[in-house]
Amino acid sequence: MITLNGNDLTLADINNVARQNEQVNLAPAACDKVNKCREFVEKLVREGTIVYGLTTGFGKFSNITIPAGKLAELQKNLILSHATGIGPFLGREETRAAMLLRANVLAKGHSGARLCILELIVNMLNNGIHPLIPEKGSVGASGDLAPLSHLVLVMLGRGQAEFKGKTCSGRVALTRAGLKPVILQAKEGLALNNGTQIMTSIIALSLLKAINLAVTADICAALSADALLSTPDAFSSLIHNLRPYPGQLRASRNISNLLQNSELRKSHLGCKNVQDPYSIRCAAQVHGAVRDSLEHVRSIIETEINSATDNPLIFPVEGKVLSGGNFHGEPVAFAGDILGFSVSELGNIAERRCEQLLNPALNRGLKPFLAPRPGLDSGFMISQLTAASLVSENKILAHPASVDSIPTSANQEDHVSMGPVAAVKARNIMDNTAYVLAIELIIACQALEERKYSSSPALMAIKEIIRDHVKPLTKDRELSEDIEKMKKLVESEILADSARKYITLE
Repeated sequence: MITLNGNDLTLADINNVARQNEQVNLAPAACDKVNKCREFVEKLVREGTIVYGLTTGFGKFSNITIPAGKLAELQKNLILSHATGIGPFLGREETRAAMLLRANVLAKGHSGARLCILELIVNMLNNGIHPLIPEKGSVGASGDLAPLSHLVLVMLGRGQAEFKGKTCSGRVALTRAGLKPVILQAKEGLALNNGTQIMTSIIALSLLKAINLAVTADICAALSADALLSTPDAFSSLIHNLRPYPGQLRASRNISNLLQNSELRKSHLGCKNVQDPYSIRCAAQVHGAVRDSLEHVRSIIETEINSATDNPLIFPVEGKVLSGGNFHGEPVAFAGDILGFSVSELGNIAERRCEQLLNPALNRGLKPFLAPRPGLDSGFMISQLTAASLVSENKILAHPASVDSIPTSANQEDHVSMGPVAAVKARNIMDNTAYVLAIELIIACQALEERKYSSSPALMAIKEIIRDHVKPLTKDRELSEDIEKMKKLVESEILADSARKYITLE
């Protein structure tokens, strides 16, 4: 059970709720803060105090005061008018993560919504009601207005939701789960659709994938290095301790540990090879730089998921309502861009190792393209083209979204973050890079099997798991299905877990 208090949600919690369907509840102290904040909001409404978003219109209409009798309609209209998202829907995991993050923001007790609003989000999560949220339509400035409005539609008994594997209206989903729609009161629409939870949820889940991809990349490098009869000297702690970036140290230890006690390595101890291509020799430096970037992204995301990001913010203890800009997605946009271009480098260097394994001028005695019958068979010639296509696409996707801005809302919102675009691009880069690593794993296994000696115990265990999913190439066959199977294996974390039975893997 994940208990929300608005302050200490973690990436692991997001993983457990979004992917493992862990249940959520509210800390009593959070409920108390929410109730006190709401009491203050209702006091302001009773007194007729002019406060942005409570008793006024929104954006350019902030100078228009709304009569008390129209405040509920104002909040409903905000959601209806802002539900303009288009395109494919967010995945189920992304939607669950966004709901969790939105609930955590409300639990901080500075948004002004009633406790019943927060409880409904939690109940929807726990009952598996997942609003269908289009991923396009947010510029990430007043938060994710359009996609978050689609989330709120279901709370109003509108919109569409996925419930128990089927799509139905929001009202039907709530009814089947024994829940009732809410009627929004003053401030509540703005408390629900003003924030960064869509872009943050996408990036948080992509970051979790990236952390696994970084470990998998070390496995790929070790497999390819042994298959190419490379020297492990480049991974010596003597070298890396002189440039002690944390990520580089971890990657070098991983690759060195994976190569430990390799019979194949022992078989060519007397060879004249003293230096390998950069894609092997510098793997720890490149992989390490990616890891350090991931840690920076983690620090941003773990701050964001425990932050109040709507506007205005309510401070009942101080007796203030302050209009500011915590909804602006710039920190998260930067995180998405950094995540995307960093992980794209795992794909870039992996594709180059594929070339080393396949090119007969480079692969140290292996068959050309690892073709079982060169000439009659093409082997993995075109698999490398697929990898090349993916890394080239990544290079385009890696262009930062956060350097762009476009004025909206009659120039009231004259600088925007483009954080949701950064988030979706990062997610696509994770997907492409997983495919590239999958291709390298298939190729490296085939190459190892051409050698007369076994690799290390850890790498041989990994190879056996791979062979349970993808058989050796004995003659040309369709490889698409093999690549898809391997991608699922890469994303499952099974390979890293099998290696940990033999060695330490960080």
